[in-house]
Amino acid sequence: MTTRRSVTTVKIHCPVSAQTLEAMLTGDATALEHDRTAAAILAIIRSDNPLGDFGLYHGVSEIGVGWESFIPSPDAVPTLGSAGAATLSPTVILTTYAAAEADIGPALAAIMAVHPWEVPVIELTQAELLVR
Repeated sequence: MTTRRSVTTVKIHCPVSAQTLEAMLTGDATALEHDRTAAAILAIIRSDNPLGDFGLYHGVSEIGVGWESFIPSPDAVPTLGSAGAATLSPTVILTTYAAAEADIGPALAAIMAVHPWEVPVIELTQAELLVR
């Protein structure tokens, strides 16, 4: 029988080095473990908190690779690119889940503290997952 589990989905857009993205695109998924920013965020997801808790499995996250495009305003202090110029940032998207009623505030604060972007992109949505 299949049931449903209410969750908060946490989708973290995480910058990585061009070398990390290149290695991942050639099949080296372990490269992510050596990227400073991604490794720090994965360590938080894998630590003792409600993120990525699937009962029998912990620290669960999905990883998507790609690029982000943005144009910093004149008042921005970007970690990559310069004001007024379109910039492409090598990026992974780390998606993880927590029980809808879980207190994920401390874990989110820890992620915000290590995220290098001036305006981090971290999406929170409510969803249902199927459970056996």
